[in-house]
Amino acid sequence: MLSRLDAADLPADAIEVGRIGDAWGIKGWFKVLPFSAQPEALFSSKRWYVVAPDKGARNFDGTLLLKLREAKDHSGGVVAQVHDIDDRDSAQALHGARVFVPRSSFPSTAPDEYYWVDLIGLEVVNREGEVLGRVTELLQTAAQAVMVMEYGSGEKTAERMIPFVAAHVDAVDLAGKRISVNWQSDY
Repeated sequence: MLSRLDAADLPADAIEVGRIGDAWGIKGWFKVLPFSAQPEALFSSKRWYVVAPDKGARNFDGTLLLKLREAKDHSGGVVAQVHDIDDRDSAQALHGARVFVPRSSFPSTAPDEYYWVDLIGLEVVNREGEVLGRVTELLQTAAQAVMVMEYGSGEKTAERMIPFVAAHVDAVDLAGKRISVNWQSDY
């Protein structure tokens, strides 16, 4: 079923952006469950790399290259069709696959907008020059996004959270791998 798809290596800058759900219709379309509420990365890339699911049925091994025909919003998710998959059974064989796209294919951001993936690993420093930690993840709460960072060393590490809002974030320097904040270590 998937034998017409090309095997591939993940690009060095590959970012996981979603998972493939069930087949959609009878002409090879399938549902994609994006990890972002704004899945522009799925729409901007014409090549998706899929990796077999971690759990459940595995209909292929390794990484496959999907050459996108079309992807569009549908009922809070995404539906897509790729070259070389033109029937429901082949589309269903991709169920559960992890979808990756190269970071280089993401659309450009507006000033003061950032992809969360670009913030992971940045050092967070307050106005006094004190290092507060390194960003390990970002969370979306009902009120705002929150940076989660780890600080300390060795076996003695802890987490700190800072709202990722203009009132607390002074500057993001992606090139310098640093976020400057108005925050104290004892908050």
